[in-house]
Amino acid sequence: MLLAIDCGNTNTVFSIWDGERFIATWRTSTEWQRTADQYYVWLSTLMRFQNVDVMIDEVIVSSTVPRVVFNLRVFADRYYNCRPLVVGKPDCLLPTAPRVDAGTQVGPDRLVNAAGAFDRHGGNLIVVDFGTATTFDVVAEDGAYVGGVIAPGVNLSLEALHNAAAALPHVDITQPQRVIGTNTVACMQSGVFWGYIGLVREICARIKAERDVPMQVIATGGLAPLFQQAEALFDAFEDDLTMHGLTVIHKYNKDNA
Repeated sequence: MLLAIDCGNTNTVFSIWDGERFIATWRTSTEWQRTADQYYVWLSTLMRFQNVDVMIDEVIVSSTVPRVVFNLRVFADRYYNCRPLVVGKPDCLLPTAPRVDAGTQVGPDRLVNAAGAFDRHGGNLIVVDFGTATTFDVVAEDGAYVGGVIAPGVNLSLEALHNAAAALPHVDITQPQRVIGTNTVACMQSGVFWGYIGLVREICARIKAERDVPMQVIATGGLAPLFQQAEALFDAFEDDLTMHGLTVIHKYNKDNA
């Protein structure tokens, strides 16, 4: 049984894959100080609570926070007696190698998204991931990651407004009823919501023009449905794209061991 771990800047997701589907998924905050023993106590408690009685013997990790990888390696070795595959490390093979500038280190999350999206939708894709940062990953016809765009995340932008301007409150992102706000909260929500609609549409349009081929736009991340309901920005939404990409990469490594 495979345990797939996606460690992002804000949250870490653990999912158990039985070869055909994810049978359980849990989420926790990302904390680099968390030890291997703490990971195990947390995960095993949740597994018992939800009556998930399986034997994990394989682990794959994608982490945008390098400091957590060591403890996740210890966690896999100590409690599941296996050496985890870590995306981005030399011993973790990719279905198609990225084509970027020499010496460039591509974020593991972007490699995983590219693999997962290509497996489900084929090539010539733009993958928009609404995470701590809003990223645009360009996937070529053969499935290779060939570059992209990084913009501040939606919630990061709201936090920056709140922290940098003393008079501006903390607000949650939502679709405003009108573009022109008549109070501070509505003004902030309109600026961020419609600003990101414009950002996504413009960046995707420029990527398509630069690539000069028909491309699908695939969205992932929790806020994607919110933006999609206002404007037809995406051709598809995948809520488990990153986790699916981890299973694709794991299978490729097993098949080519």
